[in-house]
Amino acid sequence: MPNTKLRWGILGTGNIASRFAGQLPSSTTGELAAVGSRSTDSAGEFADRYSIPNRHGSYQELLDDDTVDAVYIATPHPLHPEWAIKTAEAGKHVLCEKPLAINRAWAAAMIEAAVRNDVFLMEAYMYRCLPQTKLIAQLIQDGAIGTVHQIQASFAFQAAFRAESRIFADELAGGGILDVGGYPVSMARLIAGAAIGAPYADPAAVTAVGQVGETGADEWSVATLFFDSGMTAQVSTGVRLGDENRVRVLGSEGYLVVEDPWFGGDGKPTHVTVHKVGEEPRDISAEPAFIYAAEADAVAAAIEQRQAPEMSWADTMGNLAVQDEWRKLIGQQYASEREDAVIPTATGRPLIRRDDAPMTYGEVAGLDKQVSRLVMGVDNQETLTHAATMFDDFVERGGTTFDTAYIYGGGRGEKLLGQWIRSRGNRDEVVVIGKGAHTPHCDPESITRQLGESLRRLQTDHVDLYLMHRDNEEIPVGEFVDVLDEHFRAGRIKAYGGSNWSTARFDEANAYAAANGKQPFTLLSNHLSLARAYDVPWAGCRHVSDDESQAWLRDRQVALFPWSSQARGFFTGRAQPEDRSDDELVRCFYSDGNFERLGRARELASKYGVEPTAIALAWLLHQSYPVFPLIGPRQISETRTSLPGLAVSLSAEDVAWLTAADLG
Repeated sequence: MPNTKLRWGILGTGNIASRFAGQLPSSTTGELAAVGSRSTDSAGEFADRYSIPNRHGSYQELLDDDTVDAVYIATPHPLHPEWAIKTAEAGKHVLCEKPLAINRAWAAAMIEAAVRNDVFLMEAYMYRCLPQTKLIAQLIQDGAIGTVHQIQASFAFQAAFRAESRIFADELAGGGILDVGGYPVSMARLIAGAAIGAPYADPAAVTAVGQVGETGADEWSVATLFFDSGMTAQVSTGVRLGDENRVRVLGSEGYLVVEDPWFGGDGKPTHVTVHKVGEEPRDISAEPAFIYAAEADAVAAAIEQRQAPEMSWADTMGNLAVQDEWRKLIGQQYASEREDAVIPTATGRPLIRRDDAPMTYGEVAGLDKQVSRLVMGVDNQETLTHAATMFDDFVERGGTTFDTAYIYGGGRGEKLLGQWIRSRGNRDEVVVIGKGAHTPHCDPESITRQLGESLRRLQTDHVDLYLMHRDNEEIPVGEFVDVLDEHFRAGRIKAYGGSNWSTARFDEANAYAAANGKQPFTLLSNHLSLARAYDVPWAGCRHVSDDESQAWLRDRQVALFPWSSQARGFFTGRAQPEDRSDDELVRCFYSDGNFERLGRARELASKYGVEPTAIALAWLLHQSYPVFPLIGPRQISETRTSLPGLAVSLSAEDVAWLTAADLG
C-alpha cells in the first residue's frame, strides 16, 4: 500500500522544534521527512538526532523539498510571517508556532497567503488539541458547575535575565504576553465560548497592569477580560515572576480546577477536578496524549478544510486582538512596530504587483500615472503594521491609488501612508489623493496651510490629486481656483477638484478657470452607489445619485471618485427590510427601490457566480464616464472580497436593468 502519512518538514532546530520532532513518531498520521536550518551543520546534527532522512542548510531548500507536505515553523516570533507565507507559496501546509505573528496585522497577511495558495494553516496552540482541553470545554458546556461567572488562568515563569536572550530581546519580540500569555487568553476565550455554546468568545473589553523591563519586554502582567455574557477572566503571565500555572473556573454551583492545563500530562494520565456544593471533589480523567503528536494528528484530520476547529483562523485573530490590546494597555511596543520604523514587507521581498493581480486602470486628466480603478481609503488603519500589511496587499493586487485627507485621524492617516511610502521607496509608483479645507476651515488660507502640513506628514513634495473636502459657497469660487492653481503651478498638486461639491459650483469654477487662464477642476468625489442615496451620513455631504447629476457626469466626462461606493454595506446582507437597527443605513438607503436593486443584484450575482457586492461595484465601473470607487476595508479579507467586481462584465441590458429599479 502507498504511504498515506503526512510528510513533515521542520523549519528551525531550536528547543520547541526538538519537542515536535521527538513526539511526531508517536502520531498516527505523520512522519518526519526533512529539516531545514540556517546552517548545514545544525540541520545535520538535528537530522541525526531524530533520524530525519533529508537535511537542508537553508529554510528555502526545505521549502523546495518535494518530499515535504507540511511544514512546522519553529523560528523566533518575528520570522513567522516571512516563512509561513513562503511556505504557503511553495504549496505546503503550515503549522506555525505561537504566536502566529507578533500582532494581528501580520497574522492577517499570513492567513491571506494560506487562502491565496489554498493550503492549511494553524497556530500551534498544542494544548487545544488535547483530550483534556476538550473535556474542559465539554464540562462547561454541560453545566458541570452551573452558570460560569469567572475564569482564572495563568502561565508565567521566572527566567534568569539576559538582555540578549530570546525571552527579553526586543528584536526577537521577547516578553511574557506573546511567549506564554496567549495560553491563558486562549483558554479563557475557549471557556467563555463553551459556556454559551460557541467555539470561543471574544471579550468586549480588556483592562491590564504590568511591568515592562529595561529591554522593552513585558516581564509580568495581569489582565481582566470582560465578556458580554457577564463572565470575567483574570489572566496573568510573566517571564521574571512565576505563578501557579493552572486554570480555575468558578460558577453558580461550584468550581473546577485544572492543575496541568498547558501540557495535559504530556502522555501521562491527567484529570480535571470538579468541586460542587455538598459533594466530594470529583476527578474526571482525560485520555492521555502526547501534546505535539496530538497537534500533528489534529492538522491531518482537518487538512482538507484548510483550518482546524482546535484553533481556527478567527480564533487566532481574536486571541491576537486581546494580546495586542494587553500589550498596548501596559505600554509595551517593539521597535519594529513604532510608527517611525522603516517597516519591511511580510516576506522581506521587494513589493511588486503579482502576476495574477486583478486590478484595472484608468486615467485622470493632468496625471501621467495609471490610476487603479479601486482606490484604497486611508482612514481605517490602526497602526503602522496594520497600514503596511493592508497597503502591501493592495499593491500586490495591482492597486496604485490611496485616498487620504488632512482631517483623517487628526493627520494620523497621512503619517501612516507617508511612513509606508518611505519604507517602500515607491513614491513615483503610487497615486496619492490629498484632501483639505474641510468645514469649518474651508477657505483659501486653510488650503495652503493644510496642504503644507499634509506634505510634511506624507514626507513628499506633492500630492498627485487634490480635492477640496468641502465647498464654502460664501466664498467666491474664483478665490479657490486661484489658490489651487498656484499650488498646481508650483508642482505641489498635479490635478485637482472638489469633494462634496455641487455640479453647478463645479461648472462655475471651470468657467472662471477658462476665463482667467487657470487650471480647471478635473475630478469630483461625491457619493454614488447602486443603492440610491436618499440622505447623506454627514453634514455638508453631497451625492450624484439623481438623474440630473448622472446626465452631467456623462456630458462632462469628469473623473468621479465616489465615497461609500458600497452604500455602507447595503449589498453585504446587512440590509433587511425588517432590520432597522442601523439608523444611518435606514435613513440613507432604505427604500422600496433600493431593496428592488438589492434583489436584482442578487439575481445577477447568481448568474455571474459572484457576491451581490461585486455586482454593485461592477455597476459603478460600467458607467459611461470614468469612475474610481473608494473602498474602505479594515482587513485584508475585505480587500479581497471587494475585487471580484473588477472581473464582472455586465451587459448594457444588465446595467440598465439595475439602474431602472426604482419603485419609490
